Amino acid sequence: MKVRDVMTPDMDIVTPNDTLRTAARLMADLDSTALPVGENNQLVGTITDRDIAVRIVAEGRDPEKVTVGQAMSRDVLYCFETENAQDVSEKMGDWWVRRLPVVSREKRLIGIVSLGDLTALDAPQPGAVHALSADRFLK
Repeated sequence: MKVRDVMTPDMDIVTPNDTLRTAARLMADLDSTALPVGENNQLVGTITDRDIAVRIVAEGRDPEKVTVGQAMSRDVLYCFETENAQDVSEKMGDWWVRRLPVVSREKRLIGIVSLGDLTALDAPQPGAVHALSADRFLK
C-alpha cells in the first residue's frame, strides 16, 4: 500500500506571511502541535508549537507581529506519495513524529499522513506502533 492510499489530502496549512497568532489558533482548533507551511503549492517549511514558544514568546516578541516565515523550520521531514506505507511508518517511528507532509516527486504539497492514518490499516504498521508508544514520553 502506498502513502497516497492512506494520507489525508485535505489539510490545513499556513503560509510564511501568516502571523504566529494565526498559526497558534489553527493548531489549537486542530489539536495539533505542528503545521506544514506552504507557498504556491510547495512545501517550504513547518511550524511547531515549540517554534512559537521557544523562538518567539520566550524572546518576548509579539506573536501578532511575527510571521510564520520568521519562526518556521525550513528543514522539513516529509515523504513522497509513492512510498510504501509501512516504510513511512517505520521512518515516523524512527523520527518520533506523529504527522508527515506528503509531497509529489516535484515536491508539491499534496497531503499529510498521520500515525492515526497508518494505525487504521488492517494490521498496524510497526513504526507507527513504536512512535505511538514513544509518544507517552513526550507529553
